[in-house]
Amino acid sequence: MDKESFDLTLLRQWVGRTETLQDVVNGEKLRALAGTLDREPPADNALPPLWHWTHFWPIVAASQTGEDGHPRRGGFLPPVPLPRRMWAGGRLQFSAPLPVGTSITRTSRILDVNAKSGSTGQLAFVTVRHEISANGSVAVSEEHDIVYRDLPPPGAAPAPGKPAPEGEAWSRLITPDPVLLFRYSALTFNGHRIHYDRSYVTEVEGYPGLIVHGPLIATLLVDLLHRNLPQAQLSAFSFRGVGPLFDIEPFTVCGQPQADGKTVKLWAKNMRGELAMQADAVIA
Repeated sequence: MDKESFDLTLLRQWVGRTETLQDVVNGEKLRALAGTLDREPPADNALPPLWHWTHFWPIVAASQTGEDGHPRRGGFLPPVPLPRRMWAGGRLQFSAPLPVGTSITRTSRILDVNAKSGSTGQLAFVTVRHEISANGSVAVSEEHDIVYRDLPPPGAAPAPGKPAPEGEAWSRLITPDPVLLFRYSALTFNGHRIHYDRSYVTEVEGYPGLIVHGPLIATLLVDLLHRNLPQAQLSAFSFRGVGPLFDIEPFTVCGQPQADGKTVKLWAKNMRGELAMQADAVIA
């Protein structure tokens, strides 16, 4: 990627741009995601934390999708000219439940657009703030981090992994497969080809297999918490992607409650014990 094709001044013109979408909490989506995660639907008939990601679908005409399957860049999100796009992390606060049938509004704003050069080449970062309102008040506040990067040089070795923490109190082995990834893509209307198109992800983007969605990994971390502390109420959650996970091997989600009784450390690791995602949950 040459400097002339990357104009940060242009991209930063997107800072402050807003978008507002309307939706209704959908019971079919709730039951479908429960089935996808192999659990019973919640007894209170409200969206569990992070399940709001199945709503506010990014629907655009087929002619307006890019080569990677996402909506073409340059609409709400800036036209970053780097081919790889990943959900890098986020920070969320939960203030009120979202019961099935509730009308909801999501107001989104571009908070920041920035770039830097790293050991793997040019990187761009976009931070978006979402506020989901129901019944006149904000129920979920979220900051969403997106990272864009260039393709690796041909034959480049993957970056070495970071060791995951040890001594977890809880763990669950997850065996991803194309069906799981397809179902989550369908429920979130995510057309990104890295999650279902093996020839694209291996031949164009240079990964060894289909990539497990970052939001799906985060959802599985919160699901692990609720499987072990079913009465806990999540008030805040932050997560950061550290390395990708693929459908070619199982991975493990782990948790460790902290001594304060209010915080839980959560993480996901691959079969070699390398950290893929780390997260902090605040519970009541």
